[in-house]
Amino acid sequence: MTSSNPPPVLPDVAYDRAAAARPLDWVGMRRIALPLLVAGDGGQPQRVPASADIGVDLASAETRGIHMSRLYLLVQDALSTKPLTAAVLRDLLRECIDSQSGLATTARLTLRWEQLLKRRALASDNAGWKSYPVEVDATLSPAGVEIVLSFGIDYSSTCPASAALSRKAIADRFETDFANDDAPSKIDVHEWLSSPRGLAATPHAQRSRADVRVTLREGVDALPLLELVDAIEAALGTPVQTAVKREDEQAFARANADNLMFCEDAARRVAAVASTSPHVARFDATVSHFESLHAHDAVARVSGTVGG
Repeated sequence: MTSSNPPPVLPDVAYDRAAAARPLDWVGMRRIALPLLVAGDGGQPQRVPASADIGVDLASAETRGIHMSRLYLLVQDALSTKPLTAAVLRDLLRECIDSQSGLATTARLTLRWEQLLKRRALASDNAGWKSYPVEVDATLSPAGVEIVLSFGIDYSSTCPASAALSRKAIADRFETDFANDDAPSKIDVHEWLSSPRGLAATPHAQRSRADVRVTLREGVDALPLLELVDAIEAALGTPVQTAVKREDEQAFARANADNLMFCEDAARRVAAVASTSPHVARFDATVSHFESLHAHDAVARVSGTVGG
């Protein structure tokens, strides 16, 4: 039998007077586990495991603490049941501030998850899943709302200098091997190029990474993650692959030859996409080439404000 008695009135020491009167910049929780509904391939909702940081300022200098359980419940209720959009984030942040009964003026929410996207093979009729780390940082303050979308993209980079030196080594070997033949036949050249002698050197390549951070324009609702990932991968030309048969590996080698890149080149390609996106107000990108030649990485960073 269910009791009709009202719940007991319990003490709430959060309203106690603070030992030292001082406002606090941020009070909240980090690494809250929750299922998150995000847009997947084709815009279909995809449920992913995520973590959340949620907090508010404690503007009331003399109040001892905030109501953390209210923040926790609001985050769980809003984000585990509704697809993630900028509008959902704005509403949630407003509710978080309102839940503190006048103690707070600013709320900040950070979400982290791994986005799975299905990627077609380059040549064969295959596909596979690739994981992209994503972070959304949303803040509501008296100055307004700011939503920042961050993500990482892995790609391959082949060094232009190394490629030029390799071509020179191949040309020098060709000159040596055909020193006594002023007019080698097409068949002889083809056989030489197809043999181990035809590969005197190979340019060094390495897995690389673009870490992109964009501040969204006011009025943007859908988070443009898939659109930006697709555009940046197309601009780089050599995103890492999933399912790979021999014909795919050959196509990947050709893509690398067509897209020789220093880290400076890669950074400019990323910037060209971010700076022309209608969804982006500001961007900051760091590209890192995890060198196979050196024991250190080659890194370039680029940032900018997108005109209205």
